[in-house]
Amino acid sequence: MTTRATAPVTPSEAAALDRARALALNGRGRVSPNPLVGAVVLRDGVTVAEGWHEGPGLPHAEAMALAAAGDAARGATVICTLEPCSHHGRTPPCAHALVDAGVARVVVGLADPLERERAGGVAVLREAGVEVVLAEGAARHACAELVSPFLTAALTGRPEVTLKLATSLDGRIATATGESRWISGPASRALVHRWRADADAVAVGLGTALADDPRLTARDVDGPVRPPARVVFDTTARLPLDAALVRDAADGPPVIVLAGEAAPADRVAALRERGVEVEVLPGDAPARLDAGLRALGARGVQSLFVEGGAVLAGALVAAGAVDRVAWFLAPMLIGGDGAPSALAGEGVRELSAAPRLIDTRTEDVGGDVLVTGRLRPLPGGG
Repeated sequence: MTTRATAPVTPSEAAALDRARALALNGRGRVSPNPLVGAVVLRDGVTVAEGWHEGPGLPHAEAMALAAAGDAARGATVICTLEPCSHHGRTPPCAHALVDAGVARVVVGLADPLERERAGGVAVLREAGVEVVLAEGAARHACAELVSPFLTAALTGRPEVTLKLATSLDGRIATATGESRWISGPASRALVHRWRADADAVAVGLGTALADDPRLTARDVDGPVRPPARVVFDTTARLPLDAALVRDAADGPPVIVLAGEAAPADRVAALRERGVEVEVLPGDAPARLDAGLRALGARGVQSLFVEGGAVLAGALVAAGAVDRVAWFLAPMLIGGDGAPSALAGEGVRELSAAPRLIDTRTEDVGGDVLVTGRLRPLPGGG
């Protein structure tokens, strides 16, 4: 094959990549364990077709776009947010579909780490004489953010952990008497349900399960979604048998209890009899935390949305296990020496040791201030 120079990404292609990322979100809450992917077909800088992935077993974004383009795909440019696959899975390989369609050029937002163990979609395209260019800088970073749970699972074997917190301005999650509903406002709570729907699993600690008796379902969310699994970090399997999660376990989304070896066998058996899936994990608290995340990863959980409480949040932060933080600050002051703060545990002894968010953003959500950012860089150098 003759090597030829690759032209840089054009303004129309950059705009199409932005559009492809937006299209990918049409599959949110349904595509896992596959990644969110969008694709656009351009001819002379004009969009002639679009596509996105809607879920496992359904056409990939490139295949949907090619089908919509028909004969217009020959000689065209295809923009896709993630490297086209080169393997036969539930659907045929997209790289070969692009070659068969006769496209002239492909702009790839992000290389797929799983393709390194396969023929490689980029390599397949180039071997067939298709011009391929990889996005760089902010465009590449945005494509990596789009599929960060997929990247984390592929590269680490554990889910991406998002820690959601809602506190007063002085960092309290409840009053000294234990009242916590509601610190954040209705708009914030609606957004949290959207995030639950996007996640593979939603998790709480035993304290939150006891105090709030949550169901951890995603409610009042637009569009079809796959209900997330519900996870309780519960060392001694004390989740009450009459808890909403246990009552719902047999007929609702999976309920998973992550317990330790100290959990009484009769408690574990009683939960299992009611349809709760119990993982008994060895080791001390940090080891169990890591083992629990890896057990979830082995179940195909790529994104874990953690909603508290303070003990679990503090343990996850102390263990360096949190990838992303979403912190709602309500415009109120609670005060009081007995009012609990967001993170329990020993904390840091020196400010220089305090974890700091990167890629931070702030926005107003119905009067609350939402601060988001990462405690771990995007995997794969995104």
